Amino acid sequence: MNQKKEKRPWLLALDGSDDAFETVRYVSRIPTLKDTPMVLFSVFSRIPDAYWDLEKEPGYRWKLGEIRAWETHRMRELKDHMAGAREILVKAGFSPDAIETRLHERNKGIARDIIHEAEQGYFALVAGRKGTGRIRGIFLGSVADKLLERLATIPAILVGKGARPGRVLIAFDGSPGSMKAVDCVSTVFAEAGHDINLTHVMRQEEKQRIAISERFMGEAFDQAVERLTAAGVPRDRITTQIVAGAPSRAEAVVMEADQGGYGTIVAGRRGMSEVADFSMGAVCNKIVQLAGRQAVWVVN
Repeated sequence: MNQKKEKRPWLLALDGSDDAFETVRYVSRIPTLKDTPMVLFSVFSRIPDAYWDLEKEPGYRWKLGEIRAWETHRMRELKDHMAGAREILVKAGFSPDAIETRLHERNKGIARDIIHEAEQGYFALVAGRKGTGRIRGIFLGSVADKLLERLATIPAILVGKGARPGRVLIAFDGSPGSMKAVDCVSTVFAEAGHDINLTHVMRQEEKQRIAISERFMGEAFDQAVERLTAAGVPRDRITTQIVAGAPSRAEAVVMEADQGGYGTIVAGRRGMSEVADFSMGAVCNKIVQLAGRQAVWVVN
């Protein structure tokens, strides 16, 4: 008897900010995920134990009351925030039984704790590129950078303010890494009805090899299109293009996304280069920095 394959859950990292709701809204607008388990995960930083030793100092006792009140208030804020995030998914048609909220006490650090959780069998990690201003350094410029740098097993999805899944642009170079990006897109968006574009960018110094590149990319495009259509994406919703003479691959990708109205940019972390940690890593990082109202998927 055939059994339906169980879907791996998605991990949504929240920090209690309004921007974190953008992460949840983005996911809620992908119709193919409505029967996928979702885990809403927030790291809570308690007051260090050393602070409680201040009770021995009479002059600090009045401050400890304020500290305890802050801790209790912050815990309640995060619980309310996660309840609100859950409600967004439920109103979008996600099953309440498939949504779990998890408030995790900080252990090794916000990024490390999120990554450790993400490595427990999830399909993808989703986080906002900006976080709350009340705890400086969360997500943009700190946690998001660490997640992008250290998460090496599953896709990292960083969501910009106002991002909508909409049309999908895949930064494509024909490498195994970019084919993994294609496979990831086919898994999530095959039946979502979104337009999917494969964009290959050639830098200025590569223009003299454009004829050779076009032949190679033609074959690679055919293979990618075949994978997408085999997964259920209608052929008339798939387009391909080569952008030649660009000064920067990342800038060209983001410009194409902006001009074409693409809400999702997908890139494989490893591209044509076999140099360790070079590959597409630098390009992915720059795309994340430059992207505005898009979600950037970095596929490992």
